[in-house]
Amino acid sequence: MSSASSTTEETAHRTVLLRGGDVHSPADPFATAMVVERGHVAWVGSEGAADAFAAGVDEVVDLEGALVTPAFTDAHVHTTATGLALTGLDLSSARTLADALEAVRAHAAARPHDKVLLGNGWDAARWPERRAPSRAELDAATGGRPLYLPRIDVHSAVVTTALLDLVPGIRDLPGCGDGEPLTGAAHHAVRAAAHGAVTPGQRADAQRAALRRAASLGIGSVHECGGPDISDEDDFTSLLALAREEAGPRVFGYWAERVAGAKDADRIRELGAVGAAGDLFVDGSLGSHTACLHAPYADAPGSTGTAHLDAADVAAHVAACTEAGLQAGFHAIGDGALSAVVEGVRAAAERVGLARVRAARHRVEHAEMLTPATIAAFAEFGLTASVQPAFDALWGGEEGMYAERLGVERARTLNPYAALLRAGVPLAFGSDAPVTPLDPWGTVRAAAFHRTLDHRVSVRAAFTAHTRGGWRALGRDDAGVLVPGAPADYAVWRAEELVVQAPDDRVARWSTDPRSGTPGLPDLSPGADLPVCLRTVVFGQTVFERPNE
Repeated sequence: MSSASSTTEETAHRTVLLRGGDVHSPADPFATAMVVERGHVAWVGSEGAADAFAAGVDEVVDLEGALVTPAFTDAHVHTTATGLALTGLDLSSARTLADALEAVRAHAAARPHDKVLLGNGWDAARWPERRAPSRAELDAATGGRPLYLPRIDVHSAVVTTALLDLVPGIRDLPGCGDGEPLTGAAHHAVRAAAHGAVTPGQRADAQRAALRRAASLGIGSVHECGGPDISDEDDFTSLLALAREEAGPRVFGYWAERVAGAKDADRIRELGAVGAAGDLFVDGSLGSHTACLHAPYADAPGSTGTAHLDAADVAAHVAACTEAGLQAGFHAIGDGALSAVVEGVRAAAERVGLARVRAARHRVEHAEMLTPATIAAFAEFGLTASVQPAFDALWGGEEGMYAERLGVERARTLNPYAALLRAGVPLAFGSDAPVTPLDPWGTVRAAAFHRTLDHRVSVRAAFTAHTRGGWRALGRDDAGVLVPGAPADYAVWRAEELVVQAPDDRVARWSTDPRSGTPGLPDLSPGADLPVCLRTVVFGQTVFERPNE
């Protein structure tokens, strides 16, 4: 990819012509060129028409056959934690408990000055030992130093005795079982202590690392999901400030704290948040046995998980946010939690009016264990489902963690993306990084090749959910697509032949016929190479460029 420029200054106000590639745009399914002016798309069209613009622009970029698409939006990210995972101890690749303990031992030896050792990503469900590291094993591996090691879903954690000793009263808090991974209030307390040991400089380095990684993957926007039970206000506001001050992906912050009235809503806005949403927990996670279910877990018959909020709590929050003109949202995974959300939103709609609730575009994170009734309610109330297809790729299937927790029949019902789309429910895709990695094309592939055939969607629908869907979840319909007037947030890709993939092979064959006028996307079949990001641009400004391209 090469360019000829009339000036070396790189600003959002330059006029740039990109030509000689494939531009993914509904404005022209055969577009090969695009003009960007003052941070917005000014024109898309054919190569022949591009000649008329060439003399009047500041820069001409020869795409050399590359693909240009809207930049991805990751609709659920924990930015600092993602950066710490990128720069710290990541146990997601550990194949056994012994591997994990050896990695902890090596990390402790390599970081002798850290006040608290931080790690993430372990998943005992994938180990032959089928159990978490014990406190005694971690004490030995760290030499008695403080260690915080959350499970991959970040809803439970194992810790060392030294970290427990830093939290007064921890052993009396709910969720502090003897020798078991910490959950609930106990987990939140040790997490606060562990993250409190991170210096402002370490935090900023982690945030930059996460945003750099996002930009290198063609991600132009992230939805940061913060809150008092997840991070802290300093972490949240420092991230928003860094994103404002430095070139990189846009960051839209959600703060997960309950709102009772206008004063609470004002405080949320003062933090810089766009909504009182994200990980406002109605329940926990399936992996940690804390997602709230109607019927007991298959592998824990005495438990139906944990309910943090009930329908009355949901109704109060949604009504207050709606009246304050603020987007509300919740974390809800289990069918019990999702029933509580739907019942609560229904009660709020009866209180403040259905039209106002729908206009607010409230959202639900994860929304995994849906039923036809809750899907219909999502559509009725205009709720956005902010979902993570990589969860199915990682934990789905008849022998996966979901089947182990729920049994095969219930597990097959999880993450029904096709049914959501058929019902008209808006979808926004994300990663929940660091729970699963930042990987937008992998996310699109996971939705298109869902482990349950009936839940699969077309690549085009999945791509839309990961681009335009994230903007619509923010209440903006003018972005996430390359049409004149839209923000110039785009990525340039090295990709193989473009195709149109859909769950029905007949549709796929018809759509690749040029007469269909359907713009193609890279082949994401399992085993195919994923596209490589060459450049990421946000509001007309390059925030990532692959070296030597």
